[in-house]
Amino acid sequence: MPKPGGKPAAGGKGAAKGSGKGLKGNSGKGGKGGKGSGGVSKPKGPKPPAPAQTKSIGQLTSHIGNKQKRSATYAKLKHRKQKDKKLRREKAAKEDAKAIAEGREPEPKQEPKTIESTRDWGEGGRVAVEDLAEEHAEDEFASHFAAERPPNVLLTTNYRPSKVMYQFLADLLDVFPAAQYYKRSGFAIKKICTYAAARGFTDLVVVNEDRKQINGLLVVHLPEGPTAHFRLSKVVLSKDIKGHGRATAHKPELIMSGFGTKLGHRVGRLFSSLFCQDPAYRGRRVVTFHNQRDFIFFRHHRYIFEEKEQRKAGEKVKKHRVIARLQELGPRFVMRLTSLQKGTFDSKHGEFEWEPKNEKTGSRRKFNL
Repeated sequence: MPKPGGKPAAGGKGAAKGSGKGLKGNSGKGGKGGKGSGGVSKPKGPKPPAPAQTKSIGQLTSHIGNKQKRSATYAKLKHRKQKDKKLRREKAAKEDAKAIAEGREPEPKQEPKTIESTRDWGEGGRVAVEDLAEEHAEDEFASHFAAERPPNVLLTTNYRPSKVMYQFLADLLDVFPAAQYYKRSGFAIKKICTYAAARGFTDLVVVNEDRKQINGLLVVHLPEGPTAHFRLSKVVLSKDIKGHGRATAHKPELIMSGFGTKLGHRVGRLFSSLFCQDPAYRGRRVVTFHNQRDFIFFRHHRYIFEEKEQRKAGEKVKKHRVIARLQELGPRFVMRLTSLQKGTFDSKHGEFEWEPKNEKTGSRRKFNL
């Protein structure tokens, strides 16, 4: 027997050591053999390569310390990239032409994903004009579109307008053929609505400015409403447009573009009620309201037909060709709807059809018009 406090015998040490190894192998790793039987074996060898990510031209040239060399290398790579892109387009065009010649359908073109193409139409969704025919037949603008009530617009401003405001009003009077300007003279908008409705005006347009900056537009359809308030930005007068023309007295054609929702159609009909339904095509004037991401772009053009002599490559004789081009008349500005109110203007007790919602986590692809 071993002495108390002494070392164990050789046999006991070996047995204890061996048993310890066995217990260790059974419970965990188990030596070389226990590793395969206890857990899932992982194949040894090199890891698969990660998918290659295309680097931008800036990333490819960012390591160059010399600014001139970096700029020269950047320009070369950009030129090469544009050249390759042009070759790919030409190759795709040749393949499409070859497919059409052989009677096959060309490959479908890839459509880029934009905010407009991935737009979230919301609960109401996109609405066609035909689906709203019954509702439009009974709304406030029905008499206008039935040519029973021609437009007669009263145009006024805020208190004490500036010189810039008068220049903008002169441009608006050229845009609206059936508009008359009345000085504000300290009258409230509610009184002006009552006065205008009693004297046969169909619409009231109030232009607002702040510190000589035109920033607001109020449109009231008389006598039953609705009332729309817009925020104006990027206002450019006719005289500041390069190569602008002068508007004639002809009634303009009207183009409404990009209004797809129920609210958008209602705003579009409000704008349409300011213009006559029988345009004079001889004048070649066009007024455009284009909605894009709830921003309404206003443009005023005249289209011109010009006859020019042109000679293509390989032709000996010049041919007379008619070319169409646009001449901007002005003004130009951008509008954004801030509220739509039922009835005529009433800031205290008015009922709103639409007001912007204070959504902190709103979607970038959700629009109202």
